[in-house]
Amino acid sequence: MNFQHEVTEEQNKMRLDKVLSEINPDRSRSQIQNWISKDHVLVNGEPAKANYKCQAGDELKWSIPEVVELNIQAEDIPLSIVYEDSDLLVVNKPKGMVVHPSAGHQSGTLVNALLYHCQDLSGINGVERPGIVHRIDKDTSGLLVVAKNDHTHTHLSEQLSNKDIKRKYEAIVHGEISHESGLIDAPIGRDPKDRQKMGVVDNGKPAVTHFNVIEHFPDFTHVECQLETGRTHQIRVHMRYIGFPLVGDPKYGPRKTLDADGQALHAKLLGFEHPRTKEWLEFEVEAPAVFQKVLDTIKKMY
Repeated sequence: MNFQHEVTEEQNKMRLDKVLSEINPDRSRSQIQNWISKDHVLVNGEPAKANYKCQAGDELKWSIPEVVELNIQAEDIPLSIVYEDSDLLVVNKPKGMVVHPSAGHQSGTLVNALLYHCQDLSGINGVERPGIVHRIDKDTSGLLVVAKNDHTHTHLSEQLSNKDIKRKYEAIVHGEISHESGLIDAPIGRDPKDRQKMGVVDNGKPAVTHFNVIEHFPDFTHVECQLETGRTHQIRVHMRYIGFPLVGDPKYGPRKTLDADGQALHAKLLGFEHPRTKEWLEFEVEAPAVFQKVLDTIKKMY
């Protein structure tokens, strides 16, 4: 359903989310902020942030997404569990697996597998994402931590917000990076030219990626990336932004690329403080065979 409203004099300089809360008293502030973050709300035809100070006369347009009821079933799908205790588990997600159900993927996801493996998952992210503290893309392989209770989930989420969780990835990119390391500090938000993509945009959220070169090739580079922030598609967007898009990336890479069965990106290392014991835990897993196959193909070229 679509709605519109013209900001009144009484609402002048009021936060966007507060104005919408006044107009939609039956909706929670968090629901409204979710609409705004997903660009379901436009101010004078453009997306805006929840803390945007409305001006009298601004035209607000918003659409309330249709609620799709998901019937999430536990499924006996093999899991590669790297670590597990009564509070959490660390999983090595395979390439090609979606993390949580959505309208287009109601089965075969990591959440379906987790529900079969253990019933005690945190409920902070609702029925569609039980236990899910952070995500990686479908075609990105590697490590994820899953919370079994709300205390653990809250503590891990705070570590993410405070940039205390250590996350390292390895990737293969097009082009030879001439230097050995670098830092990309560029805000990420929805691409105004293509709402299905993310991009480096002036009004985006802060995003910082560090990278080190593992191996140089004449037309490719094998890199390690460490995240300070966790924006959607961050590494894929940042590497493209500096002119080195990921091999195999169907969304941000070149049309002519190597077959990597999706982007050549692997979440290799994950470190965090255990919410209950306060012990530092750190895990590392090798990239899958398809990633190594791409590297071998490149090495044979030269």
